[in-house]
Amino acid sequence: MNFSNPKMKKPSFKLLLLLPVFVLAALPMKAQVTFSGSVQSDILFPQDDEKIGTEHSDDKVLTNTYLDLKLGSKYVDAGARLEFLKFPLPGYEPDFKGWGVPHIYVKGHYKNAELTVGDFYEQFGSGFVLRTYEERSLGIDNSLRGAKLNYRPVNGVALKLLSGKQRRYWHHNDALVSGADLEVAIDQFIKPMEAHDVHITLGGSWVNKHEKPEDDVIFVDATHKLNIPKFVNAWDARLNFAHKGFNLLAEYAHKSQDPSFDNGYTYGDGSAAMVSASYSKRGMSLLLQAKRSENMSFRSRRGMSGTSSFINHLPAFTHDQTYALAAQYPYATQMGGEWALQGEFGYSFKKGTALGGKYGTKLKLNVSHVRGLVEEDVKNPVSGDRVMGSDGYRTSFFKMGETYYQDIDVTMEKRWTRDFSLILMYMNQRYNMTVVEGHGGMIKSNIIIADGKYKFSPKLSLRCELQYQFCDGDVGDWAFGLAELSWAPHWMFTVSDMWNCGETKTHYYQALATYTLKSHRIQAGYGRTKAGYNCSGGVCRWVPATRGFTLSYNYTF
Repeated sequence: MNFSNPKMKKPSFKLLLLLPVFVLAALPMKAQVTFSGSVQSDILFPQDDEKIGTEHSDDKVLTNTYLDLKLGSKYVDAGARLEFLKFPLPGYEPDFKGWGVPHIYVKGHYKNAELTVGDFYEQFGSGFVLRTYEERSLGIDNSLRGAKLNYRPVNGVALKLLSGKQRRYWHHNDALVSGADLEVAIDQFIKPMEAHDVHITLGGSWVNKHEKPEDDVIFVDATHKLNIPKFVNAWDARLNFAHKGFNLLAEYAHKSQDPSFDNGYTYGDGSAAMVSASYSKRGMSLLLQAKRSENMSFRSRRGMSGTSSFINHLPAFTHDQTYALAAQYPYATQMGGEWALQGEFGYSFKKGTALGGKYGTKLKLNVSHVRGLVEEDVKNPVSGDRVMGSDGYRTSFFKMGETYYQDIDVTMEKRWTRDFSLILMYMNQRYNMTVVEGHGGMIKSNIIIADGKYKFSPKLSLRCELQYQFCDGDVGDWAFGLAELSWAPHWMFTVSDMWNCGETKTHYYQALATYTLKSHRIQAGYGRTKAGYNCSGGVCRWVPATRGFTLSYNYTF
C-alpha cells in the first residue's frame, strides 16, 4: 500500500492579488476602519555537531516566517496571512515546505449573525468531534476553507453551521467536512435559576466527513478490497452546570465506522466520554476530571499519519510543564484509546499565619494518570490483533490496562522578603516510552526544581533555576541550570545549560539576548538544543537536535 503524500502544489499569487478586493470590501462609506497585524520570524543558522547528532542541512539559513494582516469595520472584516516556509526549521514534515498565501478570509457581521467565507477556525465543545486551530510550534494549521455561519436568534441560543475542505500544508484534502453545533443556556429562559446563580448549558454537535473511497483504494489481498464508507458521521452531546464556585462538565462523543491508517483499517465505532468538575473560592481551588476515548482518530484523509489532517482533538489531561526537565518526557494522546485521570488542588495560606508567613504561601498538587484500554477479544480468528477489514477489538468500559503515563508534582511558591521569591517543585514521573515513542520501556524519574528571583531595583532583577532529574532508564540523570537577568523595560539576558549526567555526558548550552521596544521584540542567541518531542495539549512533534545561531523577531501593530 502506498501512503505517500500527494505532490505539493506551488504557491500562487492569485489569492494575494485578491487582497485589495477584500480591502475595498471592508471599507464601507463613512465607516471606521481598523488595520492590524503581526510579524513572526524565527531563524536558525545551523551548524553540524557530531556530538549531539544534528541533521546536516545544505541551507545556510532556515526560517519560519509569518505575516498576518487584518482589516476591521462595523460590518465587514477581512484578513490574510503570508507564510514563508521555503527553508523551514528542522523537524517538520516534508510537505510543510513552501511559501505563499494559504490563509485568507472575509467576515460579515450584522446584529446577531456572522458569516465567514474563506479560511477559518472553529471548535465544537471540547473538540472531540471538531477542532481546527493553528499551533506554529507543532506545524499545525488545520483550518477549513469554505463558509461558516454563527447565529444567535435569541439570548441564550447559539448556532454554528459550517462546511469546507481542510488545509494540509500547501493544499487542501479532497474530503468535504460539514457540521452544526447548537448551545442553549437554560438559565436564560428560567429566571429563578439566574436569580440563584444557577447556570445550565446544553450543547450538541454533528460533523460529517464526505470522502470518496476511490481516493484511497485499500486491497486486503490480490482479489479483494475494503468497502470504505463514503460518509463518516460524528456527534457530541454535553452538559455544563455552574453554581457559584462549582462547575461540572459532562460530555460524550460518538463516531461511526471510519477505517483508516490509524486504526489499521478496521470497522469499529469510536467514542469519547469526559467528566470534569471544579470548585474554587478565595484561596482554594480543586479540579477533578476523567476521560475515556477509544478509536477516535478523525482525519479528513484516512491514509494520513503524523500530526496533520485531524478534524478533532483529544486533550491529554496531563499538566503542561514549563520547566525544562519536567517537560523532557511529555505525553502524547494515544488515538487508539486510553483512560486519562487528572486531579489538581491549590491552596493559599494567608499572610500572617504560621505557614503563610509575612507574604503568604501558595501550594499546588497535581496528579495525572493515563492508562490503556483492555482488549478482551476480537471478532476474528487471531485473538488480540486488529485485522484489516474486521470490526477490530472489544473492550470493557471500566477496565484499565498498562500505565502509559503518570506524574505527581507538588509546587510551593513563597515570597520570603520584599525582594526575594522562591518556587520549589518536586515531581515523580512514569513515562511509557514504548507506547509513546515505540521503544525504550518505562522511564521512571524524580525531579527537584528550585526557581528563585531577586529584585535589585524596580527595573533590575535576576532569576535563577536549578533542576535535577534522577532518571531510571533512557540515558540516565540530567541537570539543568539557568540565569536570567532582566533590565526593564527593554533588555533580558539568559544563559542556561542542560547536562546529561548519565550515559552521554553531553552539554546543551544556550545564550540569549532579548530586546523589547513597544510592540517590537527581537531575540538573538547561540547554542545547542536536545532532540526530543515538542508537545502542546497532547499533540507532539519530533524535533531533531540543533546547534547554531538563532534570531527571532516579533511585531504586532
